[in-house]
Amino acid sequence: MAAIETTGLTRRFGDVTALSNLSLTVEEGALFGLLGPNGSGKTTTIELLTGQREPTSGTARVVGRDPVTDPMGVTAAIGILPEREDPPSFLTPREYLSFVAEVRDVSDPDQRIEAWADRLEFAGILDALSTGLSEGERQRVMLAAAFLHDPDLVFIDEPLVNLDPIMQERVKRRLADYCARGNTLFLSTHYVDVAAELCTHVGIVDDGRLVAECDPRGMSEDELLEYFVAEVGDESAEVRT
Repeated sequence: MAAIETTGLTRRFGDVTALSNLSLTVEEGALFGLLGPNGSGKTTTIELLTGQREPTSGTARVVGRDPVTDPMGVTAAIGILPEREDPPSFLTPREYLSFVAEVRDVSDPDQRIEAWADRLEFAGILDALSTGLSEGERQRVMLAAAFLHDPDLVFIDEPLVNLDPIMQERVKRRLADYCARGNTLFLSTHYVDVAAELCTHVGIVDDGRLVAECDPRGMSEDELLEYFVAEVGDESAEVRT
């Protein structure tokens, strides 16, 4: 069964086409990576699929719901972590996650918060003001917020940003475990190594268009980069390794 389906999904901003005719299917249980240069349409895709923006044309179904006609239903069923999103500076991580738990109607908030703080190793700063946290600590808090209500589908824009190498490996394992339980993850990235190591499926976007799809399992990082360059072109490949 498909967790995400789009047909001809398009978004224009005046004369600029940020996303053009996206037709895509993401099956349940997939760890799907949208790989592309900066400005290629990755963030716009997530905004359309999560009901943050309406498409100019085309349709989408996310966990069986339409993000345009039922944005609240979609929002309730998913987790979201946008790029460069931080907890409010005037709250502690515990206060912020308690707020998220209340909004998400989590039945055992204290237990869930403590569990995610242990998993992502920020229990020691749960009661510190967020304004004093490092970028990596804030990223871990936001990751916990996205998964706190145990959704079936989570969208993450650049999941490993600001994390140190050890924490990156631990987060990778958490994401893989999440999908191994039958859940679905949709992440966007311009890092080839992230897509090659984590994803079960990859869609390559450039200039607002889906130009290729592949199964990266069995491909090395170099092979995926070569495939990317062949589809996008070397001059457009602002993809990091």
